[in-house]
Amino acid sequence: MTQEKEHLHFVTVLGSLRKASYNGIVARTLPALAPDGITISALGSIADFPHYNQDVQEQGFPASVLTMGEQIRVADGVIIVTPEYNYSVPGVLKNALDWLSRLTPQPFARKPVALQTVSPGMIGGARAQYHIRQSMVFMDALVLNRPEVMISQAADKFDTDKLELTDEKTRAFLTRQIQALADMVHREQK
Repeated sequence: MTQEKEHLHFVTVLGSLRKASYNGIVARTLPALAPDGITISALGSIADFPHYNQDVQEQGFPASVLTMGEQIRVADGVIIVTPEYNYSVPGVLKNALDWLSRLTPQPFARKPVALQTVSPGMIGGARAQYHIRQSMVFMDALVLNRPEVMISQAADKFDTDKLELTDEKTRAFLTRQIQALADMVHREQK
């Protein structure tokens, strides 16, 4: 039996490039919501990844891909925060996942992953989450099933002038999911 780590470190992958995006606000809020013993830091921007092309890969992986892959590999868990575009995953996030899926060893293999989506609509990005789950199966990630974070009707929960998540129930729910991801990590370490 292995011993649980006293301190856990999670990283966030942000699927939005827009500075004032609701999802970006959530990702930047997560470190302050982390329970004791957990730190959360943002990975670099997926905007730095070129369009996936096997010809480019054969010339060598871009430094941005290698760096993010290594940061994911050494993290205890990953939180993917993303909008939903056209009932699916934003192209920039899918592109990043495609690049990361080609790395060996696979950085997501057996890695606990939590998904979070934010949307102005009623279902909070559920379709994007289901499509991300499909990609995560290919990469052998361990996706947290519950609690699912799908923040709907975002306009009522954020102050976009201050770029803050203002809804206390949502903040508390995010903290519960972070704790659930930590519990998952501890179960996997046993």
